[in-house]
Amino acid sequence: MNDIEKKALDEAVEKFRGLMETQLERAKRIKAEKEFTDYKNLDKIVIGICGGDGIGPIITKESQRVLEFLLKDEVASGKVEFKVIDGLTIENRVKCLKAIPDDVLEELKACHVILKGPTTTPHQGDGMPNIESANVAMRKALDLFANMRPVKVPEEGIDWTFFRENTEGGYAVGSYGVNITDDLAVDFTVASEEGCERIARLAYEYARNNKKEKVSIITKANIIKTTDGKFLNIAKKVGEEYPEIITDDWFIDITTAKLIDPARRKDFKVFVLPNLYGDIITDEAAEFQGGVGTAGSANIGKKYAMFEAIHGSAPRMITEGRGKYADPCSMLRATVMLLSHIGYQDKAEALEKALDKCMFEEKKLTITGRDTGCTCEEFGDYVMDTITSMSK
Repeated sequence: MNDIEKKALDEAVEKFRGLMETQLERAKRIKAEKEFTDYKNLDKIVIGICGGDGIGPIITKESQRVLEFLLKDEVASGKVEFKVIDGLTIENRVKCLKAIPDDVLEELKACHVILKGPTTTPHQGDGMPNIESANVAMRKALDLFANMRPVKVPEEGIDWTFFRENTEGGYAVGSYGVNITDDLAVDFTVASEEGCERIARLAYEYARNNKKEKVSIITKANIIKTTDGKFLNIAKKVGEEYPEIITDDWFIDITTAKLIDPARRKDFKVFVLPNLYGDIITDEAAEFQGGVGTAGSANIGKKYAMFEAIHGSAPRMITEGRGKYADPCSMLRATVMLLSHIGYQDKAEALEKALDKCMFEEKKLTITGRDTGCTCEEFGDYVMDTITSMSK
């Protein structure tokens, strides 16, 4: 090893030490936080509406319109308040050189729950600064440790709910890898005891409360032995507290294969898995339901919760002038979960039934992303008219 390599290695080790010190402090902090927000005891629930960029503001505005329609009495009585938060655009984030500008983060923290549109993340080769994903940053800043994504296709026997750990794994320090030399680059993956335990417990509690008979733990613990092994062992230990629920474990590669096996996929019910695997496999799962545009996503923490579409910001649609034809269904599915999370289950069910009817059964209007289909606003009207007609 020459002097240049020794210096590069020393610098990399020092950077690694700093990262690990930060993660140790984080592990202590999340272990100390115990209580979940009780929305029933709040005088007023503040819902943040954060449009993001690309098609994000368009589909988020439509979801806000549907939310305001469903919660009009609660807004009138002061029980619910909407707070529109701008500033999470890619232009503003690049200007500030931050995943979430400081003023935007403070606005987010002033809300109890957030409905968030897609955001653009710079990537290698696009000429933009290397700033972290706004989603990843928000999950860490608000400690939104659980990403919950349901997928249902009744005619295929599919009724899946995914609990993806949201703040650790390969995403925890994904923007802080080290180019040690031109010949060697290293990234890191993180797993804490509390991080693994709380996502597993949330999955098992969901399974128990919703009478789901099986929880499947998904890892690659045969290869990623330390962090994935920790996740697997802790999740199994939690599972022992739920004797009425069957626990099995699968490796991520074979799981992706078995989801397309018509016989095997019916056996899966609730999944719990680390961050990166959850990100990939939930997009695959959404395809069974009609694509990522049909699926919503909940990001749940003890104090805050954020609800979003699972697709990207589609900047090309804006460039090509097709933004008004963007599909709001994924955001509206996320809105269903938001309503349920804050205690308005009847309104959540009304919206879900209307979406099922509009998207899969009646299909009076169709979203195509172009002028061959309806606009985002027209589809929102269709959903609200359907809720009204179904309530009569």
